[in-house]
Amino acid sequence: MTALSDSLMLAAPELWLAVSALVLLLVGVFQGDRSYSTISWACVAVMVTAAALVANGASGTGFNGLFIVDAYAQFLKVVILAGSAATLIIAEPQVRRLGIARFEFPIVVLIATLGMLMMVSAGDLLSLYLGLELQSLSLYVLAAFHRDNARSTEAGLKYFVLGALSSGLLLYGVSLVYGFAGSTDFLRLQGVLVAEQAPSVGILFGLVFVMSGLVFKIAAVPFHMWTPDVYEGAPTPVTAFSRQPQGRRHGPAGAGAVGCVPGLAEQWRQIIIVASVGSMALGAIAAINQQNIKRLLAYSSIGHVGYALLGVAAGTEAGIESVLVYMAIYMATTIGGFLCVMAMQRGGQAVEAIDDLAGLARRQPRIAFALAMIMFSMAGIPLLIGFVGKLFVFQAAIAAGLVIPAVLGVLASVIAAYYYLRIVKVMYFDEPAPAFDDMAHAPSSMVLALSAAFASPLGYLAIGPLAAAAALAAKSLLG
Repeated sequence: MTALSDSLMLAAPELWLAVSALVLLLVGVFQGDRSYSTISWACVAVMVTAAALVANGASGTGFNGLFIVDAYAQFLKVVILAGSAATLIIAEPQVRRLGIARFEFPIVVLIATLGMLMMVSAGDLLSLYLGLELQSLSLYVLAAFHRDNARSTEAGLKYFVLGALSSGLLLYGVSLVYGFAGSTDFLRLQGVLVAEQAPSVGILFGLVFVMSGLVFKIAAVPFHMWTPDVYEGAPTPVTAFSRQPQGRRHGPAGAGAVGCVPGLAEQWRQIIIVASVGSMALGAIAAINQQNIKRLLAYSSIGHVGYALLGVAAGTEAGIESVLVYMAIYMATTIGGFLCVMAMQRGGQAVEAIDDLAGLARRQPRIAFALAMIMFSMAGIPLLIGFVGKLFVFQAAIAAGLVIPAVLGVLASVIAAYYYLRIVKVMYFDEPAPAFDDMAHAPSSMVLALSAAFASPLGYLAIGPLAAAAALAAKSLLG
């Protein structure tokens, strides 16, 4: 009983989210869609409470090794909960405009967040899979949530079909690993694989399938094909939520998965390097001719995953630290970027063409300035916070001997700067297009201001504490 109670205490944030989701679901069933705002803000409060439980919770291993809480998991959980709460805060005006302000929306977001938390605390390939699928199934529903819209329905269907394929690949890989290694527990796998002089071909094939499934989930090359269509078709708040590092959330999760098998470093590193370089190249080149800003951000996100995977490929403590810093920075800036996309409305109708931003600096200078700071940061312009994230990743890669991939990453970053700077040029130098509707939602304005301030040089004030927390998290993962 003591072991069970200790395990339940370790999983207190997850249990809190699960119970809260069930209670709020009952509230929604009895009160209907008119309870959307109440349930949405209640979900935000639940996430804030869960973050407090994570920050003040104990570390340890529970449920016979299936569930691990350490500094690594705590760091990611706080980032996940912050991103999810911010998404719900900014989503309300948009979902009301689209006519999808149903009480199920924030609850499904809450359940997806629960899956993310379970995933980063996974101590076994099967518990990793359960958390991953809980999140993925929720995202399939959210992508198609605007069911009266053909693009949203198509996005959800594509996401589901291809996601099912990736899940099959991952499960087949897990079965191979179990068959040849005799366990799916991370610590036991580490012992078995390090003890073997020459790992069997079956284990290598299993790891390839596992990594292929994870690569699909993070939308990295060569399993990126679903991303632009889902980005464009899904409601913008859903796109913003699904592309958080919580979710690029799978990137750090993938680091945790491969971190358990240091004896096979050369084998899994090759896969990660190929995915990283391919993602950086595609993200830099494919976005250049995009005219739809959501599709541009889709290819941009593929590129950002490539940079993060470069830190994973390093396989060192500094590499994992760089990934965690990069993910936290990307989460904060991408929220603001998608909030600016949500603000692109005329007469209550959304517009998504980059040309619609023309002259925005003269019509709505605050939004233009915020978007400019975010675009400069994503481009990695020096003195802005995004530059620090890329610098951490490139330094870790070079220190691990990955000089050529790091150089290719720098070149990809230079190329990608073109389309980020193009957006700034359109806003500040083109002839003004008709003005957008005013952003009347005060919480959204506050989130945008915070995101822009973090993207600006003011964000350097947070680098010290952020890097210290990331270093502690990386040490706990690989220590």
